[in-house]
Amino acid sequence: MNSHVEMEHHRGVLIVRLSGELDHHAADFVRMDMDEAIMRSQVSHLVLSLKHLQFMDSSGLGVILGRYKLIHSKGGKMAVCDATAPVKRLLEMSGLFKIMPLYDDESTALSDLEVAL
Repeated sequence: MNSHVEMEHHRGVLIVRLSGELDHHAADFVRMDMDEAIMRSQVSHLVLSLKHLQFMDSSGLGVILGRYKLIHSKGGKMAVCDATAPVKRLLEMSGLFKIMPLYDDESTALSDLEVAL
């Protein structure tokens, strides 16, 4: 199975919707797509929607952490939403939720991040 990336800009927030698998085969492609969108646009914050992501490995965690560092270095915030149970468990075990919040859906994440705009 492949990974699919869909991106949408909402004011100063980049919403990235991932589907399929985020593993070592897809990590470089996803990383380059996200970095290009972040650098090309006036992105202050990032919402990562994982509603349709079925699998993620440590390469996927690296992609998420790297984008967090990039957004954080620009003074922005990053949030995760709609994580499937297996992906949420991996993110919890990695400790990622200690540095970025998890929301039930995109609208809640957007509402919270736009307070910071």
